[in-house]
This record gives sequence, structure tokens and C-alpha cells, in this order.
Amino acid sequence: MELDIKAIKKKSIYTPVRILALGFAIVIFIGALLLSLPIASQSGGITPFIDCIFTSTSAVCVTGLVTVDTGTHWTYFGKTVIMFLIEIGGLGFMSVATLGFFFLGKRITLKERLVMQEAMNVSSLQGLVKMVKYVLIFTFSVEAVGAVLFSTQFIPEFGIAKGIYYSVFHSVSAFCNAGFDLMGNFKSVTEYANNSVVILTIAALIAIGGLGFFVWVEIYNCKSFKRLSLHSRVVIYSTLVLIFGGAILMYIFEMNNPGTIKGMTFKGKVLSSIFASVSPRTAGFNSIQLDKMTPAGNFLTIILMFIGGSPGSTAGGIKTTTAVILFMTVLSVVRGREDTEIFQRRINKETVYKSLVITVLGFVIVIGVTMILSITQQHDIPFEYFLYEATSAFATVGLTLGLTTKLTLVGKIVIAITMYAGRVGPLTILLAVAKNKKAKSGKIKYPEGKILIG
Repeated sequence: MELDIKAIKKKSIYTPVRILALGFAIVIFIGALLLSLPIASQSGGITPFIDCIFTSTSAVCVTGLVTVDTGTHWTYFGKTVIMFLIEIGGLGFMSVATLGFFFLGKRITLKERLVMQEAMNVSSLQGLVKMVKYVLIFTFSVEAVGAVLFSTQFIPEFGIAKGIYYSVFHSVSAFCNAGFDLMGNFKSVTEYANNSVVILTIAALIAIGGLGFFVWVEIYNCKSFKRLSLHSRVVIYSTLVLIFGGAILMYIFEMNNPGTIKGMTFKGKVLSSIFASVSPRTAGFNSIQLDKMTPAGNFLTIILMFIGGSPGSTAGGIKTTTAVILFMTVLSVVRGREDTEIFQRRINKETVYKSLVITVLGFVIVIGVTMILSITQQHDIPFEYFLYEATSAFATVGLTLGLTTKLTLVGKIVIAITMYAGRVGPLTILLAVAKNKKAKSGKIKYPEGKILIG
């Protein structure tokens, strides 16, 4: 079996990593073609292809940045295309392909299993198909519950047919951390800031989707929290700290801001603060006007966006585990420890190096895109807008201070590429680093050098 796997990987130039990258690109292009049809737009005309590509990329990469308003520009055909693109992007096209294999009764070959292995970022092929089945069942079940909760609010407001459609769309968008909404005029869910059902349902779906499928499988199978793996414990603790710590800071930063939550009731302030902490991880919904937030609130949002969700989830960013490993590495160095230690467990140096690589690459991408936007866009736009947009695109968040609709052609192309890189690039880089075995490291060992730091 091992020889067969190696033979397949060496025989074809289309390695699993390349198939993943190419697969996402093909789905994006097909989505753009469908959105460019006259039946997809309310006007009955052809939407500029760059906007179709941008919207399709944003949907497949579960980001939420849009150059045209989703609620008013697209017909139900266009909106449905976007919803399916979000689902494919959130689950991964190989999971969706596996679902098709199940319905058709087609046998999943070894090569397809290898691609699934890379897509799910697992180390073994054993039980892979069964795990994908659990992921699909779990996803559709959670989305169904979310749709039912939304329907209690949307059906009385929009009627049965429209209310059900809106409920399903927003449940899929929230669970997949996409941030697309149908409320129109780029309002997102600001009109529901005091609606506990809508706000908490979206927040719960975002958090569930952002934890990762493997964590939920462990939670379901383990009867005791102490029996959870180190990965699951790190994900759960870091998620709770970021959500509630972020909510407290957001409340402090915005409580006296008349442009956001100052005029709200205490209930509205609490809901909006929690939502403003959850959504940047990496969903793209907003219940308050982002361009009116304080500089401190916006900077906190940028930090939360860059960190993102957890590995194996629908979220983007550098991931919570990466941030925790780097933080604990710094803490271990300060304490004089030789190794990074988390919950009385030692983290191997290869994992620490990978975390550092991912974070540095993320910084480089965000800084580079920010620089390009500052050159190609209008010069009267504050620098904060460029950094916010670049981070949102890289972390596949979808929040914006209003820059997306003002992007030039170059800006749209750059942001679209950044969204694609944020969804596919970090995963590809991580897999590439993971395959870099130390086969030759023992043959040559250079003399130790000294460099002054600090």
C-alpha cells in the first residue's frame, strides 16, 4: 500500500496539493461564468466579468467581500449560485465531490483518497471516507438547526417562501464563515443589532464552524474534557479567550462611541460587543457600522481577523493554534525553558518553525497587499482602510470599512488573488513544508555562526 501511494505521487505531475489549488480555481471560474449570465442579475444585463470573478472568489474562499451588493444586484438564481459556491468553499470541493460519489455509488480510488487526505490535513488514510461522511452529516445538521432558528424571525418578516430562503442562505453563510448576507445596501445585519435570536444564532454558527470538525468529533466521542487531545484543548481555550476577551475589550473601546453602541440598550451593547468579537474570526457579518468604530476597535478587529479560526475548520487566518504556539514559545524563552510547553506537553521544534513560517508569510502578504492598495487607490483614503482590507482578504473574513466598492481594477484583482491565497495558499505552504523531510540534513552540518540580536 505504501509503495502504491509513493508510486502515484511520483507518477503524476498533478500532486494532491496541485489538484487542490487547481480545483478551487476551476470552481471559481465556473461560478464566475454562471454569475455573468443575464439571468443572474436583477437588471437582466451582463455583470462585468471582473465583478463576477471577484464575487465567485469571495464565495468559494468564504470571505464575504463584494464589489456589488448581494441582496439587490443578484436574482435568486445568482444568490443560489453564490450559496452553493459558499458551501463548496466551506466544505472543500473534495468533500462535495465525495458526496457526489456517495449518491452515484462510485468507488473512491486511492488517488482521490490522497487528495482528500491533503484537503482534510490529516496524517492517515485510515477511516478517511468515514470521517468525510461525518463532516457532511455534521455540517448539514448544524446548518439545518440554524435555518430553523432564523426562520422564527425571517418568516414573520418576509413571508414563508422568502423567509425560508433567507434562513437557509444565512445559515450556510454563517456556518461556513462566509459573511454574505441578503439584507441589501451593504447593511449586513445592522438592523438586527438588538435581536438576540438572529445575532446569537449567527455568532454560534460562526463559532461552531470556526472550531473545526475534528474538535467536534472529539467532543462527541470523549466523555471527559481531560481526555481531549492537546489540539482540541488548545483550540477550545484559545477560542474562548479570544471571544470573551475580545468582547470585553470591544465593549470598553466602543461604549462611549455615539457612532456604534453608545445609544444602544445594555442588551444591545452586550450583543454587539460579542458579535464584534466573534465575527472577525472569520465571518464578515457586522451589527454595527464599522467605519464609525474607534481606532482601538478597528485595530482589535484587525488582530482578531489575522488570527482567525482553527485548523480543519471553515475559517481562515493564521489559525488559533499557530498564535498559541508562538505565544507559548515566547513565554517559554522568557522562563528560560529549552522547549515550547503547553499544558505540560512539549511541542516539537518542527511545529514551532512551521507556525513561525505561516505567521511571517501572513505578515508579508498583508504588508505587500496594503502597499499595493495604497499605491493604486485614491490617495485621500486613510491608510487604516488599506490595512483593514488586506487583512480581511488574507484571513478570508469579509469585513470592510467601505473600500471594497471603491477598488480600482488593479485593486479588485489584487484582493481577489489575496482571498484565493488566504484560502488555498497557507494550506499549500503548510503541506509543502510538511513534506520537506530531513533526508539530507544529516549529511552536511555547517559550523555554528554568531549573530547579535535584540
